[in-house]
Amino acid sequence: MLDKTRAKRDDDAAVHAYLHETLGVAPKVRAWAGSGKLPYFLQEAFEVRELKLLDRQILLAIDQRADRPGLANVRGQLDKLRQLAGMPVVYVTRTLASYERKRLIEQKVPFLVPGNQLYLPELGIDLREYFRKPSVAAQTALSPATQAMLIAVLLRRPWRAEWQPAEVVGELGYTPMTLSRAVKELTAAGIATLRTEGRVRWLHTERTAAQTWEHARPMLRSPVKRRVWMLPPPKSRPRPLRLAGLSALARFSMLSEPQWPTYAVAQAEWKAATQAGFETLPEPLPGACEWELWHYSPALVRDSDTVDPLSLTLSLQGNPDERVQLALDELKGRFPW
Repeated sequence: MLDKTRAKRDDDAAVHAYLHETLGVAPKVRAWAGSGKLPYFLQEAFEVRELKLLDRQILLAIDQRADRPGLANVRGQLDKLRQLAGMPVVYVTRTLASYERKRLIEQKVPFLVPGNQLYLPELGIDLREYFRKPSVAAQTALSPATQAMLIAVLLRRPWRAEWQPAEVVGELGYTPMTLSRAVKELTAAGIATLRTEGRVRWLHTERTAAQTWEHARPMLRSPVKRRVWMLPPPKSRPRPLRLAGLSALARFSMLSEPQWPTYAVAQAEWKAATQAGFETLPEPLPGACEWELWHYSPALVRDSDTVDPLSLTLSLQGNPDERVQLALDELKGRFPW
């Protein structure tokens, strides 16, 4: 019973996190009141959950079977569930082979594979309307380079309320054009003010490091561009990658280590790995690990085997798991102020 309850919670968390990452919304996944009235064969096949997505009530049919039947059988069961419920039904499964995804799309069967793919043909118009309207938060978000520069400054010990942006940008390897944009973004957002001394530009804030973090927090986004399962080629040398996600959070808290280790990589590291023969997988296999491809360098802190605590917080802030949120509270003790 405990394992089944934990599995339900993990499934809900995975769906919630993926929708938050993909669509920027955080719908609450909850039990569906009509589950107990379903025919026995549907109760055995699916854990049915309910959520409200873009003003539409939707059922999630989470496949619970270790040995999934053919897609024709699955589609028939989904049609029956949709008829009984009178609302859209989305098929949820942890893995789908590429040919299975193609067949479901051809048959216009809505499905969701957390961390991999989302297909909702019945909500196509709603989704297009949603993406046409950028949120206020998205309009005021700092660019990845500016966010990286600000976090690099916040991580410095001791805290300096005034710094040279050119010095920080140089350490991160950004161009003068990126420097100019970062200065404009930070000053326009009210995070810092600009002072010029000869040819040298200084950024200054009246706030403490903690106050600066809290002020900037609504404008900061997860550094994770996407997540993939990776399998190193045989006899490859271990790459000095930084732990990220739940693997890194477990280092800073009482959270248990995840089954599959998670690492963060920058674009250059990702390109080098694919050229070296690293294979992407649709699902975890023995010897595999999860890679987070970041918008900026995950190495903002020197001499560390994990990503920095501020970026780690941002990467997990949408996770609905209470255990993760408690661990993030513990992580605050690792902040540099």
